[in-house]
Amino acid sequence: MTRVHDMGGRFGDGPVQPDGEDTPVFAEDWHARALAVTLAAGFLGQWNIDISRHARERLSPKDYARFSYYEKWISGLADLLVEQGVLSLDDLRSAGDDAPHPLADKTLRAEAVAAALAKGGPADRPSNVAARFKPGQQVATAHPSANRLFEGGHTRLPTYASGARGRILRLHGAHVLPDSNAHGLGEAPEPLYAVLFPASELWANPEHPGDDVVLDLWQSYLEPA
Repeated sequence: MTRVHDMGGRFGDGPVQPDGEDTPVFAEDWHARALAVTLAAGFLGQWNIDISRHARERLSPKDYARFSYYEKWISGLADLLVEQGVLSLDDLRSAGDDAPHPLADKTLRAEAVAAALAKGGPADRPSNVAARFKPGQQVATAHPSANRLFEGGHTRLPTYASGARGRILRLHGAHVLPDSNAHGLGEAPEPLYAVLFPASELWANPEHPGDDVVLDLWQSYLEPA
């Protein structure tokens, strides 16, 4: 895939404009509804967070470029609902039947939302994969940045960090590997590290050359430098 979503360090998109203190959380009322229905649908248990992220990444480049943030969310959700057989295209067009849905008993009720969100979805797991790196060790990221398990698939190694040299700051323990989990290949937990990169290692002309960037990266993304 073209990975149109992988925009870090890309030229031509204009400067990043941070929101001000008075900027509302949701610019439109439907933005809040888009977030709510996406989270509620996730509680049906038909996909995981990595599959959900990949659904948004898989939007056509033309649509991804023109959609707003929450248009991407609701469009990715619509694709997932149909792909996973939760709804049909007729259902989305309001042309389906009114029979009770088989997943109705998994509906996230309003009174349960606060507790469900507070619980979160921890991704740390036991693993038999031994940690290869220690704090202070120099490493290099994989090049090119790509999913090695599923061609064109989801990965959390950004293109701008591909082939870069950095230093291990800490080991976070073992966590679910998104490259596997996003494609139904299992959680495949492996060691996850905080890796520090000088800005000059990531960009040819960094605005602040003395800055450092810390990325959380899975062990399979790294090699000894």
